[in-house]
Amino acid sequence: MAALSYSSEREQLVQAARRLDSAGVLSHSGHGNMSVRLPEPGLMLLTSVSHIVHLTQEQSVVVTFDGEIVEGAVDPTTREIVGMHACVYRERDDVRSVIHTHSPRATSFALAHLPLPCVYEAFLRFGITEDVPVAKWAPRGSPEAVAYIVEQLKAHPTTSALLLANHGILAFSSDPLATAQLITIMEESAQLTLDARTLGGEKPFPEGALERERAHMQQFGSTR
Repeated sequence: MAALSYSSEREQLVQAARRLDSAGVLSHSGHGNMSVRLPEPGLMLLTSVSHIVHLTQEQSVVVTFDGEIVEGAVDPTTREIVGMHACVYRERDDVRSVIHTHSPRATSFALAHLPLPCVYEAFLRFGITEDVPVAKWAPRGSPEAVAYIVEQLKAHPTTSALLLANHGILAFSSDPLATAQLITIMEESAQLTLDARTLGGEKPFPEGALERERAHMQQFGSTR
């Protein structure tokens, strides 16, 4: 059997899927889709299955941002979500990986059409300083849904994630493992925020919290 192309990128997706599963932040069905930007302009590696718990290197395909299949085969379900990933890469040159899940507690905010509040210190360590915004609903992967995602990316140029109304979450970062960690933090934050609301509600950070957090991290050479 011929060796798979982009084996390093494929393995990154496999490891990210394992991290999400071991963290317990996937929905009961294990649904999700993941991608990584490839070195060649306009290309990404995209998972070709709808459930990523047991993802293998063979279960990813090379596609263009326009949805043309370069290597591998995809089913209609996978074709639907090409635009959802591609629009993030087009809007954010620094993004190297995009992951979509239905993480239950974070998705609860998406179902309620409520931003996920930035009140958890782990957000600051990822440079997140504002509430995670909500992109309006439209059929999954449709041009309208993609337009709503782009709308929020433009309105929130520093955000690292979006909630997809009535659907799930979309996170993006420097590589698949970092993106998986971001999703884990979002799910933790959603759970803790919901718990805090039984105790009187979450409270905001004091003024200048991000700067203080970064200065503290620099003392120890930490980046996250």
